[in-house]
Amino acid sequence: MKKSTMLLALTFFLLFSKINAQKERAVWSKEKANEWYSKQGWIRGCNFIPSTAINQLEMWQQETFDPTTIDRELGYAAGIGLNAMRVFLHHLAWEIDPDGFKQRVNEYLAIADKHHIKTIFVFFDDCWDANYAAGKQRDPKPGVHNSGWVQDPGKLLSDIDPEAIVTLEKYVKDILTTFKNDKRILLWDVYNEPGNSNYKSKSLPLLAKVFSWGRQINPDQPLSSGVWAPDLTELNTFQLKNSDVITYHNYSDEKEHAMVIDSLKKYGRPMICTEYMARTRGSRFANIMPLLKQNNVGAINWGFVSGKTNTIYAWDTPMPDGSEPKVWFHDIFRKDGTPYSEDEIKLIKSLTGKK
Repeated sequence: MKKSTMLLALTFFLLFSKINAQKERAVWSKEKANEWYSKQGWIRGCNFIPSTAINQLEMWQQETFDPTTIDRELGYAAGIGLNAMRVFLHHLAWEIDPDGFKQRVNEYLAIADKHHIKTIFVFFDDCWDANYAAGKQRDPKPGVHNSGWVQDPGKLLSDIDPEAIVTLEKYVKDILTTFKNDKRILLWDVYNEPGNSNYKSKSLPLLAKVFSWGRQINPDQPLSSGVWAPDLTELNTFQLKNSDVITYHNYSDEKEHAMVIDSLKKYGRPMICTEYMARTRGSRFANIMPLLKQNNVGAINWGFVSGKTNTIYAWDTPMPDGSEPKVWFHDIFRKDGTPYSEDEIKLIKSLTGKK
């Protein structure tokens, strides 16, 4: 072959490889999504952060990563028959230490797998504080719900630039590429409550990008982003159109929750409720968890072990003296493993088949 022909062929190959690398797979068909779901069994679990962490950075940074607490608390979950946890990541923890971050993610997955628990990982999040920094995280404000939780990308979303997008793309693709075939991971939740914190449709461009990045990597696990606010119609439409399986949030009582389930059934895809259970708002284990099981909807409540996130306190009812509320808003266990409610534990175990 002539040198000029070889160079032409090499140029074509490199160009084709670059184009092919950007090729996106399609959204899963309903048939593929339902086949995947049929192999999972009934999904039930919690949104999980160890009680020693106030936010995602404290959970994942090297200095405060706490496998001992994670192991103990996931043991509580296994003890009541839970089989899935939804866990938030943060790009800044990756950015300052990509290899160490991935090692810690792998260590977390090993601990969870030991307890027969699969993981839903969350990439981005529009909730709570838009400002964050690496290093030591602030102490909790007494009696204030999620006083230290941080958004991702938060402040970057308010003034996003091409350089930030490049970093976020590298982050998402690195994590997905590393764990795309990992059977310990149940699902990738690409964006938690896009449009919250009054961002509204300003979150749509990043939401579209993260779905695109995910489909380019094409992990074995499905991609989803949960609908959560009926008035965000543009975001809801996009989320439902681009999710392989439907995820959603609902903190209402059983009547309203049942209406939401019925409204989403028309899409013909598996459903997982990735946030529910706020006792003082009428969303409790006693009235919601049986409803979800009856409809074969995955059940992931907010909160697990009471700790630095302060989610035993309601969103809008701070208790500055830090005293314990008579009725916990979220969470199931105290740090020592004793339950908030023995009756709730009995109910959960009866639904999960745990003796």
